[in-house]
Amino acid sequence: MVNLAGQVLLIERTVDGVHEVRLPKGHIQPDETPEAAACREVCEETGYCDLQILADLGWRTVSFEQPTAHVVREERYYLIILASERHSLPRFSSQREALFRNRWTAGFAEAESLLTFEAEKDAARRAQAVYLALR
Repeated sequence: MVNLAGQVLLIERTVDGVHEVRLPKGHIQPDETPEAAACREVCEETGYCDLQILADLGWRTVSFEQPTAHVVREERYYLIILASERHSLPRFSSQREALFRNRWTAGFAEAESLLTFEAEKDAARRAQAVYLALR
């Protein structure tokens, strides 16, 4: 998510000594569009809910190891702009999720440098290209 000043919002946490910097995102609920899910998840995880989708950044297949399984999943990314600075408390769905805190960056390049996972770094690069083309 980007604000009107071009700053990018990330979320970060440290769990069991592992520090992560992420993009807010989550799962699509039944009977929910991917766009509605993206806005709902950003709202729940950051407390910023006055959002507008600027562009669909497409899908990416990601794979990673968890303690008990190898996970392969499809992730969809959007370029979302904050329409206003109104903010409320995040509404986390789990205790682990509640460890996340908002982290504003100066822009897409800083966001990309901070993100933990390559798929999210790639999404930041795509978002920057689209954002610059729209300006």
